Amino acid sequence: MLPSRSLVPALLAAVLGALLVPAGSAQAAERTVRGGRLDWGVRSSFQSYVTGPVAHGRWSLLGGAATVGASRFRFHSAAGSYDPGGGALDAAFSGGVRFTGHPKADGSYELDLTIARPTVRISGGRGTLYADMTSRAKGTGKVTTASQVPLAALSLGGVDMRGGGSPVALTDVPATLTAQGAAAFAGYYPAGTALDPVSLSVDTRGAEAPTPSSPAPSRTAGAGFVDAAVDWGVRRTFREYVTGSVAQGGWTLSGGAQDGGALFRFPRGHGSYDEEKGTLDASFAGAVRFTGAHFALTLDRIAVKVADGRGTLSSAGRPLITFAVGRLAPRDGLVAVSEAPATLTASGAEVFGGMYPAGTAMDPVSLAVAVEGAARLPALPDVGSGVSAAPSPSPVARPEVASPSSDHGRLYLGLVGAGLLVAVAVAFAVLRWRRRSSTAGRPQLVAQFPAPLKASGDATSSPTNHGGATAATADNGSDATQN
Repeated sequence: MLPSRSLVPALLAAVLGALLVPAGSAQAAERTVRGGRLDWGVRSSFQSYVTGPVAHGRWSLLGGAATVGASRFRFHSAAGSYDPGGGALDAAFSGGVRFTGHPKADGSYELDLTIARPTVRISGGRGTLYADMTSRAKGTGKVTTASQVPLAALSLGGVDMRGGGSPVALTDVPATLTAQGAAAFAGYYPAGTALDPVSLSVDTRGAEAPTPSSPAPSRTAGAGFVDAAVDWGVRRTFREYVTGSVAQGGWTLSGGAQDGGALFRFPRGHGSYDEEKGTLDASFAGAVRFTGAHFALTLDRIAVKVADGRGTLSSAGRPLITFAVGRLAPRDGLVAVSEAPATLTASGAEVFGGMYPAGTAMDPVSLAVAVEGAARLPALPDVGSGVSAAPSPSPVARPEVASPSSDHGRLYLGLVGAGLLVAVAVAFAVLRWRRRSSTAGRPQLVAQFPAPLKASGDATSSPTNHGGATAATADNGSDATQN
């Protein structure tokens, strides 16, 4: 029996009402953010000024932060929450970057600014980037430290954060310096200054999928420790050279080695540790192979020896770097060395084919040795799973990132948006069919999908000069910017 004429509008209203219920009631109300990265250059002209001929400065990475391309910093290990129903996102990232310039005779700097632990909070169509800030004021030299300063306002015009799955991602979201951010920035820019755009990608998990926990490793009879790992990024400018326009290469991992963005982890350490003598002799699993135009370099069979407060990291029996350790004393069952400055050995210079001379500063080394079964090694920086390069043409594709060419980040809505369009089209088609049923045969229902709208871009302001100097292009490969 066909529905009556009065029933069709009621059916349409019921369908629309059911579909327009907030997404949170149709899927998990809130999801946990666990893993992901935020890519941001702060302000490219500021980087150029810091490393240019006026400031004679540099920038250095902190807490596992990495670089992406020529002028962006990557902050890692997102943690927080996401509400797909209301579109609220709260994601805190790890790592930091310190800018120093205008060196003084006493070894300090007139320009000294640290930005760390950026956090993005989005709610009600508004977004803000917060960060821990330490800065030295121009003129007075007063040092100010503040936690989670609202540093930048994020322009989210045209972005609908509701209904996302995993990962949730935004690309090239315009950012503007806030009044509080201008004060924390030591007065180098006024409020309202355009900063570099912000991109992020975070993994989300529902309550039904708790994080799996691995059992604690047990001590083997006669072993000097339970587990160990060493983290080393080799050298930042070397990684950038490998993937740059000259070498046009990359790297591959094998044997259990892990990529933490700014460093490589060589896990499953075994060997001996003597707390009384302060010595360590450990071998680690994993390998990393760098390849590029006309060169290849493999670092494997990684080993670390510590004695008399000095550590040596070797590859295949050849010492690569040395680093200061201090006293190897366990704390809560864990012996840890965090970001110890490292220097290239003469043997290491040969391994690198003379690219760097002996004594060159290499990336810092972090070492963790669990001497008790309950101890846990520090977590590796987690940059998340990322997103696919392009959205699928299917109307039921999961949420994807906007094209990098867009000035406004967008979140494509897949299943929820497409389902709504289908239901609305079907409801209207039923109504149309009912009206024509007296004069036509069996009608054909056709659902049409409108093309997605493209957000318009905002023009960014031109680079601002500092101190009357013209900003120069930053050279991330130079020693001036090396960690």
